[in-house]
Amino acid sequence: MSPCLLCDLTDRDVEAVLDTLSDLPSRLPELLAQYGWHIGATVTCVLFVLALLRHGLALLRHTRLEPGSRLIEITPPPQTDPSGALVLWSHLLGLLRPAWKRLLTGQPHLVWEYIADESGVRIQLWVPGTVPPGTVEKAVQAAWPGTTIITHPATAPLNTKARTAGGRLLLGRPEHFPLKTDHPNDPVRSMLAAMTGLRPGEHALVQIFARPTTGRRLRRAHRAAAALRGARTASLLGQALDELAPMSGHTHAGQLARMFPERADQVRAILTKAAQPRYEVAVRYTVTGEAVPPLRGRAHTLAGVFALYTSGHQYLRRARLFPSRPGSRQLGSGYLLSVGELAALAHLPWDIDAPGVTRAGARPVAPSPAVPSGPADQRVRVLGDADSGHRRPVAMPVPDGRHHVHVLGGTGVGKSTLLANMVLADAEASRGALVIDPKGDLITDVLARLPSRAIGSTVVFDPQDAAPPPVINVLAGPNPAFAVDSIVTIFHRCFSTAWGPRVDDLLRSTCLTLTKVLGPRATLADVPKLLTDSAYRTRITARLGDELLASFWDSYQALTPAGQATVIGPVMNKLRAVLLRPFIRHALTSPTTTVPIGELLDEGGLILARLPKGILGDDAARLFGSILLAHTWHATTRRAVLAASARPDAALYIDETVRHEALQDRVGVKDPDLRPVAAGC
Repeated sequence: MSPCLLCDLTDRDVEAVLDTLSDLPSRLPELLAQYGWHIGATVTCVLFVLALLRHGLALLRHTRLEPGSRLIEITPPPQTDPSGALVLWSHLLGLLRPAWKRLLTGQPHLVWEYIADESGVRIQLWVPGTVPPGTVEKAVQAAWPGTTIITHPATAPLNTKARTAGGRLLLGRPEHFPLKTDHPNDPVRSMLAAMTGLRPGEHALVQIFARPTTGRRLRRAHRAAAALRGARTASLLGQALDELAPMSGHTHAGQLARMFPERADQVRAILTKAAQPRYEVAVRYTVTGEAVPPLRGRAHTLAGVFALYTSGHQYLRRARLFPSRPGSRQLGSGYLLSVGELAALAHLPWDIDAPGVTRAGARPVAPSPAVPSGPADQRVRVLGDADSGHRRPVAMPVPDGRHHVHVLGGTGVGKSTLLANMVLADAEASRGALVIDPKGDLITDVLARLPSRAIGSTVVFDPQDAAPPPVINVLAGPNPAFAVDSIVTIFHRCFSTAWGPRVDDLLRSTCLTLTKVLGPRATLADVPKLLTDSAYRTRITARLGDELLASFWDSYQALTPAGQATVIGPVMNKLRAVLLRPFIRHALTSPTTTVPIGELLDEGGLILARLPKGILGDDAARLFGSILLAHTWHATTRRAVLAASARPDAALYIDETVRHEALQDRVGVKDPDLRPVAAGC
């Protein structure tokens, strides 16, 4: 036998083969009628099996992404850089896996979500569990400095049992043509406006899926540009026809430019997009609620916003959303968008008037490396954790606190929480502290978390406590003149609108007389008795050795009873505001002090004054807090005789400092080791 079968073919055999091939077109209908259903069924089955395999593989790959997935809630800073999105998506191209990993397990994708309800709009980023923690978070903070992020385990964005309306957005032309990216105004603002005004139970969701891509698919754009210039056809079918009929579709480039002048602009647009890295992207929008007609209207309004991305070469068209996919984060296939196009779709709103979005009240700043962080050093007081940059403790050296600390911020931003953490840090380190709280919540929080070792050295002033309160005698102390001056100053500040020189002189002279005659046993409760009881006044003034004070009482005695009542009326009015309240009367009018404030602070004790103005009243709470503040400063003045290194550190915490302004300008001026920490707006 000949080694080559073709050599055994005769001319007659060749002619028979050619005749058979020439008869094939005429016999094709007969063959299709006889075997067509077999071929069709076989092809259909093969395609169906391939589709099932593809769907199963995609589902399996997505199943690997779900465990450990997380949501990054993003709060925009007060000012947002429009170029931040371009930085973010360029940065996240680093998530692209090697080719062999993409072949085996696929390429993980991200989902940028705008989700709205009746309370407003949230911006969040879904990250699969296969992406290492911190990778995307750091990229977001690097793209928009000052952004606040909160990471928590992923949950479903929508209630899948509610009625839904929505759709998908697909490219209207081949994917190598670009969308509009140069927007004079923020297009996200229009989308957010369409998502606001929802009723209770209604939700709106826009999801932008993004997966880095590479390989052969990216080269199609260059083939399309070449085809527009007159080179080989971009499609596979066209390339096959070019092989069968060479030069049949070839036209000179110059002739094409004259015939189709718009092609030059199209080529530039294609090549501009092809010059950038690209993502495989899908966009879905969903609205959920109870009534279907309003949902459809909202869904159409939301989809209409994306007409803003229409360029001279590309647009987005609507398509139906698969019923099983409302809110799903599974990505099958998508279309190619450049980094710039994706950044125009998925970014933080840079329009400061964007509706529905809550921005951070202040721009977080990463702490300097020079700021201490560890609680190991007892000379450091931990304030909390950094909210920007690398998450680490932020502490303040204890000596730095001697220069005073003022915590500023509006209501609800966390001033009291910061003060509570500082108080607890002092308690843990056995440093003394006085805390004055006119609301009551700060003291309650501190007591709930107080270290067990600090319980025995803690004194609490609480008007809601049924037990007798601790006692301080504000007229007693090493310097009675200073104590009297503090009391008069406090009353003057608290009742400045009804205070005059006669009231000032009367209260000052009365208190000085009591301290000189009774010594440390003089109390505020003796003031009304001295002014109204003539027999008691005679006994006290008889023991008075001060000529100036004796002259004052001689002139007072010369007044008629009606004149005396007129003079003492304003003072008695102010004292009754304090002494008629049992808690304050018991705490301030006993001659025996049960709280040695100076010694307690030196030994690392805590003095907690819970003075809710809703119980005591605004004036009484402010007056009691100011008196306690003055008595504490008076008790610590004896430290001046000690060397600086021998003075134990102690802190003074005042919440709502505007209510205790009576002595705040004096605290700490003469005692650098009493560290005032004031919180206020």
